Amino acid sequence: MKTSGQLPHEKQARPGSGAVLAFPDETDLGVYGPAESQSVVFGDVRPLLTSLLDGYNVCVMAYGQTGSGKSYTMLGPHSDDGPVLPLDPQSDLGIIPRAAEELFRLISENPSRSPKVEVSIVEVYNNDIFDLLAKDTVAAVSGVKREVMTAKDGRTEVALLASEAVGSASKLMELVRGGLQLRAKHPTLVHADSSRSHLIITVTLTTAACSDSTADQACSATLPREQTEAGRAGRSRRTSQGASAPQLVPRDPAGHAEQVQARLQLVDLAGSECIGVSGVTGSALRETACINRSLAALADVLGALSEHRSHIPYRNSRLTHLLQDCLGGDAKLLVILCISPSQRHLAQTLQGLGFGIRARQVQRGPARKRPPSSQMEGKRRPD
Repeated sequence: MKTSGQLPHEKQARPGSGAVLAFPDETDLGVYGPAESQSVVFGDVRPLLTSLLDGYNVCVMAYGQTGSGKSYTMLGPHSDDGPVLPLDPQSDLGIIPRAAEELFRLISENPSRSPKVEVSIVEVYNNDIFDLLAKDTVAAVSGVKREVMTAKDGRTEVALLASEAVGSASKLMELVRGGLQLRAKHPTLVHADSSRSHLIITVTLTTAACSDSTADQACSATLPREQTEAGRAGRSRRTSQGASAPQLVPRDPAGHAEQVQARLQLVDLAGSECIGVSGVTGSALRETACINRSLAALADVLGALSEHRSHIPYRNSRLTHLLQDCLGGDAKLLVILCISPSQRHLAQTLQGLGFGIRARQVQRGPARKRPPSSQMEGKRRPD
């Protein structure tokens, strides 16, 4: 996706299954084939985590037909035991566990910033939002239903959403594993463990206010890394291409810097399906209809954004309403396009490529920092 102030990308990857399409700029097209390792694919995500620590919102989203490798790319091979951290560089683990480890590695490089990391996990199933971290004994085998709300500043939030503070990559992935056990799944003729919902993992990073000269120096790290760390200049430059330079956080009358809050959203979308190929019936048929409608709504939003329409139909689906901030807001967005090499799935592949074309045509304003949501307390209203 080529956007003004966002990282332009479309990708896809699953060893033995397809190819990864990457658009680092307007002219170059990078393709990751079946033989490429997960660590190579993650190379395009790593710079975004530096941007997250700089105060930018970030979203990484995997799109494609069912069975094309989205969950593999985002999570790695299916395992009830979950990933073991720290990672082996040659591991098949996906973007989410790698991002967790990289995030805490970056935090450990500058502990004086005293960041707070919180995690929430939801799924959008049959056009309803379910909180997979809610501690509700009544909902022992599923999440708790929630609603999306819009704050007065236009930011979308999930009402009463449960979140947990984490202090390590292992703890973060422990929560992810627990959430995955509640995610809706159903076997089809295409995929024996087909995800029937859109999974959205949100990592919220809040940097503590500066209170002395030492913290002031730490807060200076919120400037673009290419200005403060020459050794990372090349990596950061590509990530921030087109984005406005982040500014130091405003000071209050006492001379303390405000807190900076940034969100990392990791999205494993449910796969688009051709009913005649997947062979679903009954409740699974309804799931397929809801999945395809929500993905069509996502494509409609991207189309409206690319054509600069006056009305963007975010509320045609709870998925697009929930992702409104990263789709049309100020987040850096990376779209991973998963494609099957099978001739049998040609129609779905062409549909996926069409989605990628729409995504790449979106032009948005520059990415920018946001204050923590706690500063907006009392200003929210029901949507």
